[in-house]
Amino acid sequence: MFKGLVGLVTGGASGLGRATVERLVREGSRVVICDLPGSAGADLAAGLGDNAVFVPTDVVSENDVQTAVSTAKDRFGKLDVTVNCAGIGVAFKTYNFKKNQPHLLEDFTKVLMVNTVGTFNVIRLAVGVMGANAADEADGQRGVIINTASVAAYDGQIGQAAYSASKGAIVGMTLPIARDLAPQGIRVVTIAPGLFLTPLLEGLPPKVQTALAQTVPFPKRLGRPEEYAQMVCSIIENRMLNAEVIRLDGGIRMQA
Repeated sequence: MFKGLVGLVTGGASGLGRATVERLVREGSRVVICDLPGSAGADLAAGLGDNAVFVPTDVVSENDVQTAVSTAKDRFGKLDVTVNCAGIGVAFKTYNFKKNQPHLLEDFTKVLMVNTVGTFNVIRLAVGVMGANAADEADGQRGVIINTASVAAYDGQIGQAAYSASKGAIVGMTLPIARDLAPQGIRVVTIAPGLFLTPLLEGLPPKVQTALAQTVPFPKRLGRPEEYAQMVCSIIENRMLNAEVIRLDGGIRMQA
């Protein structure tokens, strides 16, 4: 199933993206790793050998993303799977009444640009290459797009207006993009992770990590990036998964 596939993963140098890159390569796929120039992407690619290549990429840049997509085609001959993991966040209330300070518009805009516009930018350019693939004999499939939203799209907490809006938009565009691409045999599925042990949470004190883990109904722990990567593989394998958002969260419903 995975041997011979060519994937492109944004945010691929760390966290959920890195786990996805490593899993796909281990399964026999070749992968274009997209992340910022200062990331660990080059080292990761070097460690994975000939089946991976790093392309410095700002997902909001049309030129950067087009270069990454073209690299998949030029280096590996095609593009079958695109996984959007690149994302940022900011924590600030709509208005801080103690400091008489409104949420900075530039912060709100930046989060929407990277998380939402960046995701769409990658999709719109990646499917141009995917659509040129030969349709397979089984179902006429040509490719798979997998996006990353968040449970914050549904259960946004205090100070998460920008982040929740950006992830809610990814949820909202899953169905229409899947409908757009269905005639070309390209599936679109979004994963909405809960609390995962990504670099952001790894930087928190152990006591805080434990407290967060206790808010998850079951299993009472933080998700592992490898479990996200496992879901990516499941989506690739199961062709009836399309135009859907899958919560991967241990049953958590975030409190205010």
